[in-house]
Amino acid sequence: MMRQYELVERVQKYKPDANEALLNKAYVYAMQKHGQQKRASGDPYISHPLEVAAILTDMHLDESTIAVALLHDTIEDTTATRAEIDELFGEDIGRLVEGLTKLKRLDLVSKKAKQAENLRKLLLAISDDVRVLLVKLADRLHNMRTLEHMKAEQKARISEETMEIYAPLAGRMGMQDMRDELEDLSFRYMNPEAYETITQRLADLSARNEGLIKKIEDELRELLVANGLADADVKGRQKKPYSIFRKMQSKSLSFEQLSDLYGFRLIIGDVPSCYRALGIVHTRWRVVPGRFKDYISNPKQNDYRSIHTTIVGPSRQRIELQIRTQLMQEIAEYGIAAHALYKDGRGAVKGGELLPKESNAYSWLRHTIESLAEGDNPEEFLEHTKLELFQDQVFCFTPKGKLIALPRGATPIDFAYAVHTNIGDTTVGAKINGRIMPLVTRLNNGDEVEIIRSGVQVPPAAWEEIVVTGKARSAIRRATRMAIRKQYSGLGHRILERTFERAGKAFSKDALKPALHRLAHKDVEDAIAAVGRGEMSSLDVLRAVYPDYKDERITVKPAADDGWFNMRSANGMMFKLPERSKAELDAVAANGEEPEYLPIRGLSATTEVDLAPSGAVPGDRIVGIVENDNKITIYPIQASALQRFDDQPGRWIDVRWDLDEANKSRFPATIELNTINEPGTLATVAQTIARLEINIRTLTMGGNRTADFSDLHMEVEVWDLRQLNQLLSQLKDLDCVSTVKRLYD
Repeated sequence: MMRQYELVERVQKYKPDANEALLNKAYVYAMQKHGQQKRASGDPYISHPLEVAAILTDMHLDESTIAVALLHDTIEDTTATRAEIDELFGEDIGRLVEGLTKLKRLDLVSKKAKQAENLRKLLLAISDDVRVLLVKLADRLHNMRTLEHMKAEQKARISEETMEIYAPLAGRMGMQDMRDELEDLSFRYMNPEAYETITQRLADLSARNEGLIKKIEDELRELLVANGLADADVKGRQKKPYSIFRKMQSKSLSFEQLSDLYGFRLIIGDVPSCYRALGIVHTRWRVVPGRFKDYISNPKQNDYRSIHTTIVGPSRQRIELQIRTQLMQEIAEYGIAAHALYKDGRGAVKGGELLPKESNAYSWLRHTIESLAEGDNPEEFLEHTKLELFQDQVFCFTPKGKLIALPRGATPIDFAYAVHTNIGDTTVGAKINGRIMPLVTRLNNGDEVEIIRSGVQVPPAAWEEIVVTGKARSAIRRATRMAIRKQYSGLGHRILERTFERAGKAFSKDALKPALHRLAHKDVEDAIAAVGRGEMSSLDVLRAVYPDYKDERITVKPAADDGWFNMRSANGMMFKLPERSKAELDAVAANGEEPEYLPIRGLSATTEVDLAPSGAVPGDRIVGIVENDNKITIYPIQASALQRFDDQPGRWIDVRWDLDEANKSRFPATIELNTINEPGTLATVAQTIARLEINIRTLTMGGNRTADFSDLHMEVEVWDLRQLNQLLSQLKDLDCVSTVKRLYD
């Protein structure tokens, strides 16, 4: 266990003017508070905060952060209080210790909403002061190093959350060495058989190639010195087990097929010398095509800069080279911990390079936090953040030369949303390198992308399946929700206008605002949309706005031949439509009777009614659209085709189902399945549909057919929405079905 004076000496090596009294006080306080506590390994508990502090001294962090590391478990596990720590060490340290206490654990095996809220808490605490993250990562690293003393289920849970959150977060913050170690330790417990196998193969390889790394180091160093780069430092290493396993998985390779198991770093004096060293190496040895990346010219979002190349080097070994300056090496190793912003607030200068005050990694974090305020639910936020954490990058350009970093596999839609949400929402096409290309095209490094826009465009919901960035996915979901709400709101507005007009009252949104608290809605548009969805009666809204309103008319439910008429559609669907207003039927409800139907006025018994092409089923909220030939087409309210009529309110009619229980009928609905392309799939799907006594009217194979998957479009006939939802649920559970969804026009 590290002694008190050893900790102080470690800090003073890189910060001679460190506050020695603060470090001594924190050491003694933590020692006293943890007392006789033991860890699962049997070691004194104080050994853990000491090791966390030691990890942070390797990153050359200031004495305040080291003190926080020593104290980080005191509030959680001892009698210490925030007030006591504030008094002894100051409010700044007290705030950080309390922030770490609240983030004791991210439980990734709990419910999605809970883990999302925990992740929100973590990121919010980090955004307030990034030192919280540095201590948290060091805490997790030491816990992973001593994980063998935990129970099996604890090992699995801690390794999973480390792999899913902490390791990629360390990578995003530029702390690549820490990410590598966290991933390797997690891999050891998550997949012990694979870990042992790869470790053994690497040991055998090292035994066969004993001295190879040193030989290559010497040859590279001699080459650079001979060409005037005497200050170059060459370091070789064998790749880590998890890095090898990930490459084997992603590229479907066996261990024997891997050819670049060795990596070498060339630390050069300045940036011009980095490019000079690259030329020297490429002149001496053959380059592997397609394996060159210049992250000095185009840094990663986490501030990582380096030149990567792969050569067939000495001894005809295929080796990966990373060429960088000493400052780049510090950033690659310590990430934001190496950044001047978190030390003394001044830019660092090494080899003529100036490190800016605000890092790109921290800017990304702030941008992620901003998304918390955009109204996404917790599950969407969790998905968004994981997408942002895990993606590799490509770099594309706007026509004006602005660089846009995107995840690998991104499309022009992702590019548009990365530039601005409004640009994404109005995208209708894209030019890639001057040529019009489909919006599903995957972007490559260096592509110039020009977005074609339209002011009347609304992003289709299907885009959500195309994009890969969390920002684009969240924006598309919001736009879809807003489009549906707009349809409900338009319908609700017309219903309320008629109700208020029949009551002799004037309707306006301003008049509705004071009554929102009585209607249990915070927003006027939400209240109006609730009327459109049928969740709230227009008469309730009228009474909320005019509490003294009383309807003194006496109305009775009409006889079958009193003002009512039946219409049968071409599909055999029955509608019963009263020639009276919504306000009149609301009055029926006010007298204790149940109004069964919403009105359609001005129709004759010869009016033709039909369903939308994709169908509608009982249980759907439906609306009617008067066609040019005076026919009425019935649409589910979710139908995208209704957007064409947003500016034609006179064509909208509110209708409800009128079902004859004695003569039940089936109704059409359209569904789409993405299925595994193998024998028996269609039979399994058909059997599932048959067991529910559902008819298949039509079946077509979609155009998106690949070697592994096929799209099936089906028109089925069901009794009602409940039966349709039951079908969708059972189809989704089939092993041969990837996705299933209902299609609307």
